[in-house]
Amino acid sequence: MYAVELTNLTRRFGDFTAVNNLSLQIKQGSIYGFLGPNGSGKSTTIRMLCGLMTPTSGSGKILGLDIAHDSEDIKHKIGYMSQKFSLYDDLTVKQNLEFYAGMYSLSEDVGERRIKEMLSLADLEDRQNELVVNLSGGWKQRLALGCAIIHTPQILFLDEPTGGVDPKSRRMFWEIIYKLASQGTTIMVTTHFMDEAEHCDEIGFIFEGNLIANGTPSQLIKMVPGVLVRIATHEPMELLETVMASSIPYLDIYPFGASLHILLEEDQLAQIAAFPYKQITPGLEDVFVYLVKSKRKEMKI
Repeated sequence: MYAVELTNLTRRFGDFTAVNNLSLQIKQGSIYGFLGPNGSGKSTTIRMLCGLMTPTSGSGKILGLDIAHDSEDIKHKIGYMSQKFSLYDDLTVKQNLEFYAGMYSLSEDVGERRIKEMLSLADLEDRQNELVVNLSGGWKQRLALGCAIIHTPQILFLDEPTGGVDPKSRRMFWEIIYKLASQGTTIMVTTHFMDEAEHCDEIGFIFEGNLIANGTPSQLIKMVPGVLVRIATHEPMELLETVMASSIPYLDIYPFGASLHILLEEDQLAQIAAFPYKQITPGLEDVFVYLVKSKRKEMKI
């Protein structure tokens, strides 16, 4: 059984289509990464799945429940953590957890047990009486997660959960995600950090409201044709202009940090022998660049 099943899910705002005919399935107990740039439709999709927004057309099921007709039942089975962290700054860490335990109607015994578990999970036992307003972004992030899962939801929706926090906090957060998934929780996480996507069992790339690819990380990497090479350089834009001005053939070329990535057919490698290149395996960011450019070419036709 799938935890999430979407069929042609669409959301329009006037003449603007935020999500366009989205169809996908998420296996129970898996981590599904929903990737795309800001404004691509990720948050709109999550809000529809959580019952916070009504689809314009199409259908969806969460744990077998219809998102259009069973939204109240769905809310008791899911956890939702928004990118803005729905916390109360004027309450303490423990008071925030107590509030959410009450909101989900947990009994006193269960509530006390889950609050202790969430404090331990987030490593916040020593800060439970501290006002949330005094916490850093990383601590708030872990507390917000604790509040979202205090009722032991079967599926957890995380909308850009690591935005604005430091790398160490991001790593610690993902350790918690792994633990939850290993215990059977299904997790759907939206992000624009491609390195985080490599932690997911399956990934969907969304661009301008359209799902342009879906599969495991290894399946997506195989979608990039030819061979990819990396040329290290302190001036990637200058090197880009040099290569583009030459007669060197290539499938694609783009700056990538302190380097230039060039996608070529294998028999074209000899043409760049003058450059100190290194053949590399495409990363998910390379996959996304390739897919977006392909989609834009398709839309122009």
